[in-house]
Amino acid sequence: MTELVLRPLADAFMQVGVYVAVMVALFGWLRWRYGDRVTDGLTSRPRLGPLVGALLGVSPGCGGAIVLMPLYARRKVSFGTVVAALAATMGDSSWVVLAWNPAFALKIHALLFAVGLVTGYVVDALGIDPVRAPRRRAARPEPAGLAGPAPADALATVGGPDLAASRRLLGGLLPRVPASTAFWGLTTPAFAVSVPVVFQMVDPGVLTRAFGGVDPYLALGVLGTLVAVLIFAAGRGRLADDSLETAQPTSFRVTLRHSAHEASFVTVWVAVAYVGWQVFTTTTGFDGSQLALTGLLGVLVGAGIGLIPGCAVQIVFTGLYVSGGIPLPTLVANAISQDGDALIPLAALRRHSAALATVITTIPAAAVGAALLLLL
Repeated sequence: MTELVLRPLADAFMQVGVYVAVMVALFGWLRWRYGDRVTDGLTSRPRLGPLVGALLGVSPGCGGAIVLMPLYARRKVSFGTVVAALAATMGDSSWVVLAWNPAFALKIHALLFAVGLVTGYVVDALGIDPVRAPRRRAARPEPAGLAGPAPADALATVGGPDLAASRRLLGGLLPRVPASTAFWGLTTPAFAVSVPVVFQMVDPGVLTRAFGGVDPYLALGVLGTLVAVLIFAAGRGRLADDSLETAQPTSFRVTLRHSAHEASFVTVWVAVAYVGWQVFTTTTGFDGSQLALTGLLGVLVGAGIGLIPGCAVQIVFTGLYVSGGIPLPTLVANAISQDGDALIPLAALRRHSAALATVITTIPAAAVGAALLLLL
């Protein structure tokens, strides 16, 4: 039971969740302090659009790509800029590879940046843009909410966990403690235990003996995943926590609250992948090499799964790679094709543009994935 279920649950939080929380908080702080400077400079230098789009897209999570969507709807940036961001983004799946292997994450993100950059400039060079199609009679009026900042309650209705719901759900375990506070209160000691264990700086048995026979890695990991599940459920199981509001947080408190929800979201789906893969391999004896997600078929499957909006399925897919279930070309095809949560606001603002953009990103996804098959 421990190795089949509890250990994968602990690994999901201790190997991924705590690092996602720290990195999301860091990038959220950077967006809070400097986000507007990037977008202001972008609108004044349109030729740099795809370059900046790829830079924003390749940043971990979905927030960088999301901030471009209202700018495109207002015709402040080109369609190529949007495509560059969508091709470069790995969405919340990027947190999984960053926590698992930072060196590998740097390589795959560099590849995503290059693909996004080239794709974006090609789209602009070809003049592809549904909004500026010649048969369009006149610009549609801007959708509601584009002209000004998001309403104050946007975080509760679109992004971030509903704190009232979180308190009610966690009330039995953590009375009168906000979900984000409870999460960070647990993440802090979990991070202190995870770093020396994950990076093999200390023997886990030494820690177990020091804590009177209790394995702190296993205990904190399982508890952390359970808290993440509660926060995820309190947020009504939304497939995304990213929104225009959380992509441009108004305070560091909002950043921490968003970080707790996003880290919980990633942890839950990584736990699904870890436990599912452990049960699958234990009951069938497969080690991953027998799966059909290899070769050109695997590349096409990975690119096709990338068409699914949101990050949940993509996180599970990336978790399979980390567990050894799929090869690198399949992962790369999925990483390029997927658009993360950024496609959702784009679809709400410009439906036809969103549909075309997600189709366009599958083309370099399949091409690069197939090229890796030949090179590896």
